[in-house]
Amino acid sequence: MRSTALFYRRMPSPLHATRAGVGALWAAAMSLATLLLDQPLALLALLAAVLGGGAGAGVGRPLARTIRTAAIVWLPIVVVNVLVSRDGLTVFARLGDLGPFGQGNLTLEAVVFGLVIALKVMLLILITTLASLAVDPDETLRIVRRLSFRSALTASLATRMIPVLAADAQRFAEAQRTRPDGAPHGVRARLALMRAVVGGSLDRAMDVAATLEVRGFAGARRAPRLPRPWSRHDVAFLASAAAIAALAIAGRVSDAASFRAYPEVHAPVSPATIVLCAGLLAAALLPFADRRGVEV
Repeated sequence: MRSTALFYRRMPSPLHATRAGVGALWAAAMSLATLLLDQPLALLALLAAVLGGGAGAGVGRPLARTIRTAAIVWLPIVVVNVLVSRDGLTVFARLGDLGPFGQGNLTLEAVVFGLVIALKVMLLILITTLASLAVDPDETLRIVRRLSFRSALTASLATRMIPVLAADAQRFAEAQRTRPDGAPHGVRARLALMRAVVGGSLDRAMDVAATLEVRGFAGARRAPRLPRPWSRHDVAFLASAAAIAALAIAGRVSDAASFRAYPEVHAPVSPATIVLCAGLLAAALLPFADRRGVEV
């Protein structure tokens, strides 16, 4: 179903075969690189790495749909920054006196800076989506249960309930459309659908709570730690995360990823910039090349 398209499903890919802690660490390293780097070419390299990683993990289509959805976020960022910023020197339109907002001068530097921020936001959305699609949430929460079993159990149940509630909403919407007098429209239809979904979720929550009480989960102790041998996929993605973080920090403190939007756009592309971009691409995508031992 389309409603469950952005939920985890086990697939034959190196990222799916990696333990959840390492997969989450790899996604965190990609997010760190996105936050540290401002050079547009480096951000585009990260975008290519995320999309290539999605293709390597078999979730390229959901990521492509996420890009279209992210337009709701990044387009207003660019527009608001162009209308609000007054720091650029290259004016391409004058709107006159805007009263308390001063002169309405639209600058090229504001457009560029808004695009960079929007690209960073879209990258964070894509990385989060890739992690949710390829990193096992139950295994991730099993890491937390060593600290707090009840919190991990609650989060695990809530995570599992999200696709169930989405499926319920889809079935209720289909039932509305099959009514002989026609389905309600507008706010009335949404309220009826929300009321049905919330009511069903409360009933399901009571059933789950009663089941857990009968099985004695209230008296459960901290779960024992079960050893799991490291695979070559774990080592590869751990090394990839370390390399991505190191390259991002090096690019931040050096001139390889130099970028300045105001008062004039300054984004030089030097050999060091090309090496940084190539290194980010290689570090992020090389672990996906080893598909031996990958199984569902």
